[in-house]
Amino acid sequence: MKTFKPSLWILTLVLVALSQNLFAQTKTLLINNVEIFNGTDEKTILGNILIEGNTISKISTAPIPTNKSANVQIIDGKGKFLMPGLIDAHYHAMFSSLSQIALLTSNIGFVNLVAGKNAENLLMKGFTSIRDLGGPVFGLKQAIDNKVIPGPRIWPSGAFISQTGGHGDFRLPNEIPSDPSNGLTYAERINAAAIADSPDAVRLRAREQLMLGASQIKLMAGGGVSSIYDPLDVTQYTEAEIRAAVEAAENWGTYVTVHAYTPRAIQQAIRAGVKCIDHGQLIDEETVKMMVEKDVIWSLQPFVDEGDKGVLSPESRAKQLEMYQGTDTAFELAKKYNMKIAYGTDVLFDAQKAAQPGLQLVKMKRWFSNFQILQMATVNNAQLLELSGKRSPYSGKLGVIAEGALADLILVDGNLIQNLELITEPEKNIMMVMKDGVIYKNMLK
Repeated sequence: MKTFKPSLWILTLVLVALSQNLFAQTKTLLINNVEIFNGTDEKTILGNILIEGNTISKISTAPIPTNKSANVQIIDGKGKFLMPGLIDAHYHAMFSSLSQIALLTSNIGFVNLVAGKNAENLLMKGFTSIRDLGGPVFGLKQAIDNKVIPGPRIWPSGAFISQTGGHGDFRLPNEIPSDPSNGLTYAERINAAAIADSPDAVRLRAREQLMLGASQIKLMAGGGVSSIYDPLDVTQYTEAEIRAAVEAAENWGTYVTVHAYTPRAIQQAIRAGVKCIDHGQLIDEETVKMMVEKDVIWSLQPFVDEGDKGVLSPESRAKQLEMYQGTDTAFELAKKYNMKIAYGTDVLFDAQKAAQPGLQLVKMKRWFSNFQILQMATVNNAQLLELSGKRSPYSGKLGVIAEGALADLILVDGNLIQNLELITEPEKNIMMVMKDGVIYKNMLK
């Protein structure tokens, strides 16, 4: 009598199915008794939320029935404040926690490990998504997405694209004039920066970042604080050069955002087709009107003087103080024209600030109510992320608590609309952090 031996290909299919968990049921999570801030409405409701897999499937003020199988987890929210996960729309995951000199001289393996630790800290303090606007972040994003380490969702730009002497030019003076036979500089080799000085060169560098997985392109269109060579007032790139990046991005279904402070730099970028301005602290009213007319999104940071902590050189500190002088005017103009502001921190080379993301959010109280701030850091920022279209690395709706939205949620011991300062003590006040339906922190007992 012959013994039946299943063929190798059947065994392979079974093993693949098991490894991909195809036979497992969708995990169901019911969170009862929570005060729900949905991201859009100032009025909260006391209710219950059913999550199936990574998606919110039901929200109700009445009890939600579920079968009591082992596949259903039920959490008593104890009346605490449930809201969408926070989003930082201007972050540098690779550059936030180390000094500039350490970043330019350390082994990239060390930089990645420090960045990974900071990414975990960011998630545990309630930030479930970031738009990363420059740096060699693709490996970190891959590690997070594959659950090697915990961290937020990342919308990566890849390398800063900068002209020679621009805000993304990290070369030393003794490396000029550049010599192609000497190869790329360290910053270019690790994909931190890409120097490009013609429309063709900009187009090539933009395409390279899109090839690597960029969800949007970041160009340096004006002078910067931390860069060595460029005063704040300089305009960088020509309209034709910026348009080359815009065309490359639009061909891939996404957009270009630019670093710019001054009216001249911002207006040139808008004429070239840029869809988002980051910073803009030295803007004027005419330029704000242009942004409104062209439906350009403004990603504006709460840059105010907190004293010199020795992070910057004296030259950069002087530029920083010059830039700070325009922050109040910029926010007032944004409010006057009812612009929808994207919230971001742009923390660079400062481990102390990077460790306290909630403290940066609270700075926005200088110009806005708690409710307006929470809107910016949730639904407004999520709408900016959607500008990446099909180049968005994640499918699904973020920034809101709504049926069908992704389950990126945080549970806070206290109402942030009434007391935003609670976010500055996350170890005590953030009771639960969920991203993509997975609980990463749970202090409920």
